[in-house]
Amino acid sequence: MAEEYAAKMSRKTDAELLLYLRNRAEYREDAVLAALLEAEQRQLPIEEFNPIALRAELEPIAAQQQAAEAQRLAASQQHKAATELPEEVGPALYSPLTITLFSVLFSMFAGAVLLILNFRVLGRKGAATRLILFLVGYLVLFAILIKALPQVAPLLMQFGSLPPIMAYNLWFWPRYIGAQQYQRRGWFAPFIICMAVSMLLLLLLAPILMRQFTEMGIPVK
Repeated sequence: MAEEYAAKMSRKTDAELLLYLRNRAEYREDAVLAALLEAEQRQLPIEEFNPIALRAELEPIAAQQQAAEAQRLAASQQHKAATELPEEVGPALYSPLTITLFSVLFSMFAGAVLLILNFRVLGRKGAATRLILFLVGYLVLFAILIKALPQVAPLLMQFGSLPPIMAYNLWFWPRYIGAQQYQRRGWFAPFIICMAVSMLLLLLLAPILMRQFTEMGIPVK
């Protein structure tokens, strides 16, 4: 894992390395250590991060994580050799496919909730905050577009979830979760909850939405 992060950091720009150090709480400790080593080799101005203290803080944690991962890998290999069946390792997360399907079937908020639950399992509080801010900004922009372009409002309503879905899969997942191993978390309970919430919202909001569409001149069948 350390060699993998070292190779990854060697391809990063100077600004990206400093970003890893500045937002180190959002990344794995061994990734931050690799970024610190690469920054030192490039002789970047990193005095503000106090490299000695930072290394002393992160190295014990990274060593514990690597030891735990090595133990899990050894146990997995032993179990596989005994049963000839692979064993899943890592945290239980909702997969990108599950997040995408919930976003399409219910709403972009359903997919966002599942992604935030993944961040919570991984301890990525900053990632959850950024996702919420992204959704707020997108909703503001979406409302402005609908008000400014009422003639294309039906089209916007139909495909409005596409940009957030792309952001979930192409930005938030690769940046804050990455390619780490994980167990697929069951989707049945969230599915039932989303179905119940959707039916309730439909009953409560249908009259209001129809009235607003009528006022905006949008035909409602």
